[in-house]
Amino acid sequence: MHLLIRFIVNAVVLWLVISLVPGFHNNAGQSGFGAYSIGTIVILAIIFGLVNMLIGPILRLLSAPITWLTHGLFQVVVNWILLALAVWIAPNVRGNWLATLIGAIVLMIVGTLITMASNPERTSTV
Repeated sequence: MHLLIRFIVNAVVLWLVISLVPGFHNNAGQSGFGAYSIGTIVILAIIFGLVNMLIGPILRLLSAPITWLTHGLFQVVVNWILLALAVWIAPNVRGNWLATLIGAIVLMIVGTLITMASNPERTSTV
């Protein structure tokens, strides 16, 4: 159940990101709320989940030393690569480098908030 809720939240956030962040457009050149169908958003969310599940751990393992040296800041670059790869694979969605960077940062923030809300005892500072 937790995975389904996380998938739905990620799909909604992806839809908001590609609809509101300038730089994303579909293959017809349109952007905004009416430019993407629900099917396109679901396919993008599935592709993003698969890329995150299959390629994400490899990238995180390879980049662990530099992530440690930058106190976790390099994680933004890893997530940026994963989102850019998902957008590149997904049909009908295109985005420039700045749009995918902003999208990756937004997805990281939302993912962190979801994790904090679902596991309050793990994020406690006491």
